[in-house]
Formats: sequence, C-alpha cells, structure tokens
Amino acid sequence: MNLSYKICTLKDLQILVEISIKTFVSAFEKQNNPEDFKTYMDNAFSKEKLKKELIDENTSFYFVYNEKDLVGYFKLNEKESQTEPLGNSSIEIERIYVLDEFQGQQIGKQLLFKIIEKANQDNLSFIWLGVWEKNTAAIRFYERNGFVKFNTHPYYIGNDKQTDWLMRLDLI
Repeated sequence: MNLSYKICTLKDLQILVEISIKTFVSAFEKQNNPEDFKTYMDNAFSKEKLKKELIDENTSFYFVYNEKDLVGYFKLNEKESQTEPLGNSSIEIERIYVLDEFQGQQIGKQLLFKIIEKANQDNLSFIWLGVWEKNTAAIRFYERNGFVKFNTHPYYIGNDKQTDWLMRLDLI
C-alpha cells in the first residue's frame, strides 16, 4: 500500500469534522455513557474547536490517502500545544485513526513510521501519546512499536473521568 499524506488546512475543515466524528464514534461510543459521550463529541469535534486547532501553529492534522481514498488521519502537537508540558524536544500524537473499512492493513504502523520520520527530521528526542487504559489493543500496538508507559493523566469524556496511559518512544 502506497500511502500519501496531506496537511490539513481550513479548506479541509468539514472533512476533518466528519472523519474525526466517524472514527471516534467507531472506536469508543460503545464503551461510554451516551450522555457523557455526546457532551464530549459536541465539544471536541465541533467546527469551532477544530478550526481553532487548525490555525494553531503548533498543531498539525494530516489526512492519509491510499491512492484517492481517504483512509485515516492523525494529529500532532508540538511545544506549548502538547496536552502535557513536556518541552520543545518532543511531539505528541494526540490522534491517530484509520477508518473501519481500512483496518487490518497495517496502515496504523505506516502512520507511526511517518510520524517517527518527521520527529527525526525535526531532531526531536521523543514521541509521546496518551492512550485509554482500557484500550488494550492500542496499548499492545504501541508497546510492539517500542513505546513504554511513563505516567498517566486524567481524560474526561463528558463528566466521566477516565485514565490515559502516557507512553513514549525515545528517538535519541
């Protein structure tokens, strides 16, 4: 599979809203309280919120294509836009999602390699992310690819306080 990557701009806002909602619902709706989930979705993936993130110079969204098919996206945060204050020598993977119909094709691994390549080009020391402690498949994926747990932080879905494992991959 030959993937291509396109950095999102404000022109892509509607598509970004749609893929963000579709992938997050698919991944997490069944495991969460419907009211809390709706509250979270209405905030996290609103046009206003995503527009604000798109214009943040330290946040980048990338669409991922297989030929002409949009197969997923990822979101990276740098410097003060990271959700934890881990400094300027790191980059956070805040989101990395593949659409259901493209699951099982090693796309997630290719996205991770692309992010590692970018971080190496930017001479960063490490990549980190937060992953829900109950998302054992994702935790195993990251562990297989060299990430290790270094801390936790709270993550709210509406009023539901959940715990994310913070995992990192050292590059240097």
